[in-house]
Amino acid sequence: MKLNAEQLQNKKIWEDEGFILPKFDRQAVAAATKENPQWLHLGAGNIFRAFPAAVLQKLLDEGKMKTGLIVAEGYDYEIIDKMYAPHDNLSLLVTLKSNGTIEKNVIGSIVESLQMDETNETDFGRLKEIFTAPSLSMVSFTITEKGYSLKNASGDYLANVSADFENGPDKASSYIGKFTALMYERFLNGELPVALVSMDNCSHNGTKLYDAVNEFASKWEEKGLVNSGFKAYINNADKVSFTWSMIDKITPRPDESVKKMLTDAGFEDVEAAVTAKKTFVAPFVNAEEPQYLVIEDHFPNGRLPLDEAGIIYTDRETVDKVEKMKVCTCLNPLHTALAVFGCLLSYTAIYKEMEDPQLKRLVEIVGYEEGLPVVVNPGIISPKDFIDEVLGVRVPNPFMPDTPQRIATDTSQKLSIRFGETIKAYMDSDKLDVKDLKLIPLVLAGWCRYLMGIDDDGNKFELSPDPLLESVCPYVENIKLGDTGSFHSQLQPILSDKRIFGLDLYNAGVAELVEKYFEELVAGKGAVRATLKKYVK
Repeated sequence: MKLNAEQLQNKKIWEDEGFILPKFDRQAVAAATKENPQWLHLGAGNIFRAFPAAVLQKLLDEGKMKTGLIVAEGYDYEIIDKMYAPHDNLSLLVTLKSNGTIEKNVIGSIVESLQMDETNETDFGRLKEIFTAPSLSMVSFTITEKGYSLKNASGDYLANVSADFENGPDKASSYIGKFTALMYERFLNGELPVALVSMDNCSHNGTKLYDAVNEFASKWEEKGLVNSGFKAYINNADKVSFTWSMIDKITPRPDESVKKMLTDAGFEDVEAAVTAKKTFVAPFVNAEEPQYLVIEDHFPNGRLPLDEAGIIYTDRETVDKVEKMKVCTCLNPLHTALAVFGCLLSYTAIYKEMEDPQLKRLVEIVGYEEGLPVVVNPGIISPKDFIDEVLGVRVPNPFMPDTPQRIATDTSQKLSIRFGETIKAYMDSDKLDVKDLKLIPLVLAGWCRYLMGIDDDGNKFELSPDPLLESVCPYVENIKLGDTGSFHSQLQPILSDKRIFGLDLYNAGVAELVEKYFEELVAGKGAVRATLKKYVK
């Protein structure tokens, strides 16, 4: 079985092997989409194929939508050439269940794929047609947080962005420049309304998109490169919305065991391709079963019925609360705790850590006992139920080949949100005492111990990339396993750094406990395990 429209005509072969096929008339949906496009998505990667495309498939199967998805790729055009075109825009969604089984869905809701390449006259011309269609309701994005950035690490505009500011929409070549040029086409054709929905996994994602687009509109109007009123159009919320959203779903790289299952079922298209830009793409997408997408309900040109397929529409404040619930309490802090101690204890798989009684109990206490009392409750999702699913279903899933080493990347940039916010909430509470926090300080001490780059057996290991390593590692580099006494002078510059924790841990009243734990963690080989056994009851 090969993944293309012709092979799918023999439905019985596929269905006999347990593949779930589209139930709708794909040709009719493609024709309706061509005439009246409603949903365009930018970013043709795995999360798009595994989540938004699968949501629309359900609505098409149930007859609740008549038009399909159009996807455009504006960064790595090879994805369209190497994966979408050869497979007639079909993909296979392999849902990895925590019991070790898989579900195989052929996704056919994507009916058109395009390169958002200004030099590709055919595809870019088609995109202009789509942006001038009155029917277009939503343009969504999964282009990563970096995709919205107009400047480099030094704060200077990227070269292609600077060129676009000078050359105007007709010659735009940067990602946001090309997109803003397409929005200009919509402006010229009657200031048509549309919702712009970032689905990228970053806080206040809609505002990041707005800031980038508005900067282009402002520069171009100032220089007289666009008609007067374009900036006002971008800033008119009744015409153009930049909605916030929270997305949560893991789509790891294709797993070898899954490849074997598919091959055994007769599916031949299991090999991945790597593009010149190092994008890893395959005809099938691995994905965990749990998924969340919460979108701010602001749609100037009508709202698609995504809520009938599990997506939650709500107000901006609630989206923000869901984000804080996940990032500050119910998921991300638990991942970081497992990452730090996983590296120290030489684990190479997160799910394996959940078989370790001390590590399992550590994250249970950090989540349920220390985090939940101050959790930001969004009201639409139960924080306790969310943690239950994280620790009972998601993290222990053997199909999730995530590593503590990957999750430990950029930890210094994450601690202020993942733990600092909880510490602040305890300090601000008139019912809770920050001194009652016992295991969050242990995780922070574990990170300081991690910075030594020595595991619990005394072996060196490579620290994951982090922009602050060069400034913080020197404080602990001369500490050796077995050293005793106070390490205040070494730890004080780290624990008082508000850039890292969002506050001075000494002022917060927890630094002394962190120092005490650190003394125990460096007592010798096996001290990390011994400390966990002592404090994680």
